[in-house]
Amino acid sequence: MTQHDQKIPVNPKLKHTENYMKTRLGIGVSFDLGFRKLVLLKRDIHIYYVTGLCDSIVIQDLLKELVNLNDHESNGRKLPEIVENRLIHQQVEQVKTMDEAIDQMLSGLIVLFIDGERFAFVIDVRNYPGRTPEEPDIERVVRGSRDGYTENIIENTALTRRRIRDPRLRNEMLKVGERSKTDVCLSYIDDVADEGLIQLIKDRIQAIEVDGISMADKTIDEFIINRKWDPYPLVRYTERPDVAANHLLEGHVLIIVDTSPSVIILPTTFFHHLQHAEEYRQTPAIGTFIRWIRIMAVFASMYLLPLWLLFVMEPDLLPKQLAFIGPNEEGNISIPIQIIMGVIGIEFLRMAAIHTPTPLSTAMGLIAAVLIGQIAIDVGMFSPEVILYVSVSAIGGYVTPSYELSVSNKIVNIIFVIITGLFGLIGFVSMFLVHILFLIHLKSLRTPYLWPFIPFNPRAMLHTLVRIPVPYTNSRPSIVHPKNNYRQPEK
Repeated sequence: MTQHDQKIPVNPKLKHTENYMKTRLGIGVSFDLGFRKLVLLKRDIHIYYVTGLCDSIVIQDLLKELVNLNDHESNGRKLPEIVENRLIHQQVEQVKTMDEAIDQMLSGLIVLFIDGERFAFVIDVRNYPGRTPEEPDIERVVRGSRDGYTENIIENTALTRRRIRDPRLRNEMLKVGERSKTDVCLSYIDDVADEGLIQLIKDRIQAIEVDGISMADKTIDEFIINRKWDPYPLVRYTERPDVAANHLLEGHVLIIVDTSPSVIILPTTFFHHLQHAEEYRQTPAIGTFIRWIRIMAVFASMYLLPLWLLFVMEPDLLPKQLAFIGPNEEGNISIPIQIIMGVIGIEFLRMAAIHTPTPLSTAMGLIAAVLIGQIAIDVGMFSPEVILYVSVSAIGGYVTPSYELSVSNKIVNIIFVIITGLFGLIGFVSMFLVHILFLIHLKSLRTPYLWPFIPFNPRAMLHTLVRIPVPYTNSRPSIVHPKNNYRQPEK
């Protein structure tokens, strides 16, 4: 066991504390580590802080208040009590080990040591740099709130607390990373969420052994979920506080990671990734219509291209009314290769759009859509029908509310096309069965991925397909095993 792993107590001699802080933290080497020495009532005081994580005005006020003690106090023996009474900040704690003091300091708090004392004061004046809450780009709504989570974990918990003012809402803070010491918050409603689920998630977070989680929530996701190579997302991400609050009320658990604007929702199923806040901002009839259109788009992103390819390869499967389906001119390249090239081309455009400055992205899209697409048809590389169906399939992917699910469906789509192109009808049917069986086999923290379709739950399936009016949604999803199943008091 190294010296850093031991619980080193606070040394009453400040000279030893100063040497330890210089060795461990690099005081005097790292420019962003602040250090001040004061003499109060003939006793030395050392103050340590991180300049970028504390408000400089608050630090100045603190130093001024402490220095004024020399003019108004005289009893040096009671200096700790006097200092504690003069610390008017909202959170002041005492720590007795150097590890605690350093962790708190690196989290943005001020640490104050007094000569002759075996403890240190920790003062919460943190002021993390970050942006103001704004509407997430990938979860926009026509009507509804425009605030979204930011990279600041304190702001994120406050955004959730603003929507759920229940005293039973719990925000448990954990730390992950031997070096990063990243704050990870576990949020749940105490009398709703299942205790077994909470403990399972907490145990998996506490079991994480890694230097740091610079990629924040995604790293936590990969440690919590045992299945590492599945393309399908087994957790749901959201940047909307209203979506997160709604899942808390259902009995889900949230994981909020500092430096990440995304919140992890656990557990989740395939159908959770098909829901969008827009459905709940419209009337139930309109919300149901939007949901059906979205489900159709999601299935089109997976099955439209391989199904069309199957009809092209085996036109006898088509009824006479649909005999027009299929290319009039096949082009110089086989249809399966055209489809794969088209899908990969769409991915090229998507990646280029991400890395292209906004003023140029519109021009790039026009060039790609008008020039490249039309020229590819004119030279005989692609048939017009391939461009049409590849575009419809791509639009279905963009309609999918969950970005992670849309990418997973795209991978499945390509595999479908390859298998169908090689084996025809047998390949399509076999791949469809394998796909369904694979989804049935998946579980998110012991939760069946295709619930409520498999295992079938009629009531929950109705709520999945139809946006039920809120007055009639008086029960929570049984899949999360809530302690309190009723969302509204019975009349």
